[in-house]
Amino acid sequence: ETEEWSLKKENQIQRKFKNTKEEAQVSKRKALPAFAQTWCQSQIPNLTSAPSQVNLLLTTSSHETKAKKMENHPPLPTSLLLLLMFLAPMVTQSAAGPGFAYTRNRGRCTPQYWSSRREAWPRMIPQGSAVSKVFGSRAYERYRYDLTLLEATSRNDDGENVFARLVKESTAALINSYTRKAYPYSAWEVKTAVIQGLVSDEAAAVQARRFYDANRACN
Repeated sequence: ETEEWSLKKENQIQRKFKNTKEEAQVSKRKALPAFAQTWCQSQIPNLTSAPSQVNLLLTTSSHETKAKKMENHPPLPTSLLLLLMFLAPMVTQSAAGPGFAYTRNRGRCTPQYWSSRREAWPRMIPQGSAVSKVFGSRAYERYRYDLTLLEATSRNDDGENVFARLVKESTAALINSYTRKAYPYSAWEVKTAVIQGLVSDEAAAVQARRFYDANRACN
C-alpha cells in the first residue's frame, strides 16, 4: 500500500509539472501577438483614423518603385549625346532661313558680315558709295538718294519689305562677286538682276531670294 501510494503521488506530481509547463508555453504564444500589436499601435497610433499616414506610406512605396524602374533603364550612350549636341545648332540655324538647309546666318558672305566691317571692302565699291550710283537710276527712284551700301547691308526692315530685302542681299552679293572667287554671280550679273527685280514686288522677292541663298552658301 505504501508503494502504491508513493507511485500515485509521483504520477500526480509529474502530471502537475507537465500541465504547468504546457500552460507556460501557451502563455508565451499568446503574449507574442499582444506585444506585436502593442508595438504597432505605438508606432502608428489610430491607424484607422489617420488616412494621411497610409497615403504617405503608399506614396513612398510608389516613388521607390519608380526609382527602381529608372535604374533598369541604362543611360544614353555618349556617342548619341554628342551627335544630338552636334545636330541641334544645325536645325536651329536652318530654321532661321526657310528653304535653305544647313545655312549659316553669320557666314563670311552675308550682309551682317559685311556690315560688321570685319573685312575690308573692295576698292571698286567703297562703303560710302550711294546705292543709286552703283545700281543705276531705277534704284534712285526706289530708294533714298543718299542711301549708302553700308547702310543697305545693315537694314533691319527687310522682314516684309521685299525691296529692302533686295537691296540688302544684292549689296552683299555685289561685294562677294569681287571678293569671293567661287561666288556664282559676277558683278555685272548682280547689277542686272537688281534692275530686273525693281520692276515689281514678285520680281524683287525672287531676286532677293536668289541672293539670299547664294550669300549663305558661299564662304
